[in-house]
Amino acid sequence: MTVGDIIKVKTGDMIPADCLLIEDNSLSTDESSLTGETFPVEKLTTKIPANTSLSERKNSLWMGTHVISGSGKAIIVNLAKDTEFGKITSSLSQKDSDTDFEKGIKDFGNLILHVTTLLIGLIFIFNIVLNKSFLESFMFALALSVGLTPQMLPAIISVNLSQGAKRMSEEGVIVKKLNSIENFGSMTIMCSDKTGTITKGKVKLDRALNFKGEKSEDLNKFAAINSYFQEGYSNPIDEAILSSNKDDFSSYKKLFEIPYSFENKILSVIVKTGSDFSNKNFMITKGAFESIVNICDSYEKSDNSIGNISEIKSQIFDLFDEFSSKGYRVLGLSYKILSDDSDFQKEKAIGMIFKGFLLFIDPLKEDIKDVISQMNNLGVSLKMITGDNEEIAKNIGSQIGLNPEKILLGQDLSSYSISQLNKKVLDIDIFAEISPNQKEKIIRAYKEAGEVVGYMGDGINDAPAIKEADVGISVDTAADTAKDAASIVLLQNSLKVLLSGIKEGRRTFINTLKYIFVATSANFGNMFSMAGASIFLKFLPLLPKQILLTNLFTDFPSLQIASDSVDEDWLKNPVKWDMKFIKRFMVVFGIISSLFDYLTFFVLISIFKSDERLFQTGWMLESVISAMVVMLIVRTARPVTKSKPSKKLIFAIICVSLCLIAIIYSPINSYLGLIALPIKVILSMFGISFIYALVAEILKKKFYKNNSFSRK
Repeated sequence: MTVGDIIKVKTGDMIPADCLLIEDNSLSTDESSLTGETFPVEKLTTKIPANTSLSERKNSLWMGTHVISGSGKAIIVNLAKDTEFGKITSSLSQKDSDTDFEKGIKDFGNLILHVTTLLIGLIFIFNIVLNKSFLESFMFALALSVGLTPQMLPAIISVNLSQGAKRMSEEGVIVKKLNSIENFGSMTIMCSDKTGTITKGKVKLDRALNFKGEKSEDLNKFAAINSYFQEGYSNPIDEAILSSNKDDFSSYKKLFEIPYSFENKILSVIVKTGSDFSNKNFMITKGAFESIVNICDSYEKSDNSIGNISEIKSQIFDLFDEFSSKGYRVLGLSYKILSDDSDFQKEKAIGMIFKGFLLFIDPLKEDIKDVISQMNNLGVSLKMITGDNEEIAKNIGSQIGLNPEKILLGQDLSSYSISQLNKKVLDIDIFAEISPNQKEKIIRAYKEAGEVVGYMGDGINDAPAIKEADVGISVDTAADTAKDAASIVLLQNSLKVLLSGIKEGRRTFINTLKYIFVATSANFGNMFSMAGASIFLKFLPLLPKQILLTNLFTDFPSLQIASDSVDEDWLKNPVKWDMKFIKRFMVVFGIISSLFDYLTFFVLISIFKSDERLFQTGWMLESVISAMVVMLIVRTARPVTKSKPSKKLIFAIICVSLCLIAIIYSPINSYLGLIALPIKVILSMFGISFIYALVAEILKKKFYKNNSFSRK
């Protein structure tokens, strides 16, 4: 095949390329694989504007869709990668961009690199200038760089993510890309396809109404009789009608069927009813509303009497327009009674009695309103992106609490530049008549506007947007392409697991930040103190092996932060990287840590007249104990007594403290350059650590009062 070839298509055929229809014979296609929409699409040979959305292009056939009824001829206009499916495939092959969390980690890494490089360079130079051994100065600077580096950060992140993935799996969620968990915690915008995610993706008979728009059980039963006895192709409309009615028609007898007419868009069955309808013979016809009205001479009144159809034509067309504007798919139903001696095979659907309207919808998922409400409470805004038309999108949007006036159509979206769209999307709740590639463009616009974006969809048309999002979400029943592009797959039909995912993401993100706060306060404070002390002391404040041992002791409890409990108030809003906050935290708490280190130096040198080994042992003890204490303080923004740490963290802190004291008083202390400390020195070191804890707690309260962590 090549562009310009003409192809014939018929019922059951798969469309091999993107085509323009040049001849149709009641042609309808199933485009759910491309647009995600449930209802069959009628195709016509007509002219339409070039910027018409995919779902509204009645004169186009799309590669990968298939014909469900009728036949036609079409001319090929696009093949392979140039087709709509090809464009989707091309977008999926592009390299993933860095997520917000990954960018934050890189920014933090660059900050640490710059500070560490500057500090150890200066310390090395100062030690050389002061005539200290080159090798000793180099080893000390190298050990310092190790101490300044938050080397446990990769382990903390890995443990955080793996534990988060395990907890989410218990909720029925498969995490394919671990870093998406923490992106969940940062998410500020949740974009969702409509069909199959917000709605069930199944057609439902919502109401059966008479000419006044009043509920009619009789009409529902008539529709069920028609669907029960028709023997044409299986379709979601008849399935929806039958699922809404539980009557038993086994006593009825089918006399004849006039198959669905693609020209008139109606289907009729002739049935001999049971005793509930006095064993009468009924021709029951359902189909397109206008077609039904055109075959009717009369209508059934509320009291079952018959009136002339002309009396209510304008009224029922007004009702039809009203129902359609609310997003309903509207069919009509009519009937007439036939005598026993009628020639059923020659009967035609004319002179019918209008009985009423059949209103079909794709219903909302049961828990969607509650999920959206709870998402809003968690600081996450929902945006609906759909290929459906404006009226349907507005109707569904208003039902789930979105503002129907804040809507942007696909044809209008195309006129915006990227910079204009970045600003426009922030004030939009609903995107309608959107093509697959436009979905991806919307996600990119939100990201460039500074939002962390999730996208949930289940169709092939959703795959580019799922891939582009910071958090790509699909469901187990989704198309394989959508699941492959997703970073998270939901095994349960309920969307409430999204709420668990958001909280789990925030929990892992916060625990990562806790480690950073600990590393940038105690560790940096101690390393700054050590750097300064190395200048005015005649000996190294700590030997390289003592620095590494100190790091080992402080890193073990730090690893337990990954499983630490998180205060509820931290989970209420999205959490994002705030490097300005981290820098301020590092400076303020690092300075406090250093001040108490210098207080320790004063006590050890001026009061206890320490020699090299006593000084190194005493300061190592104070460094580790103060690091344990500050870990409990900076792990929460609350007062330390009102936030309960995990049992693992408490156990690790106790074990490290006891282990260090045991080493100091064990025979191996000499191998580490340590000595057994006098009791008064130990009490002094614990006393300094206690005062440090009080000051740090008071300072923390003032710090959080004057410095709020960026959540959005």
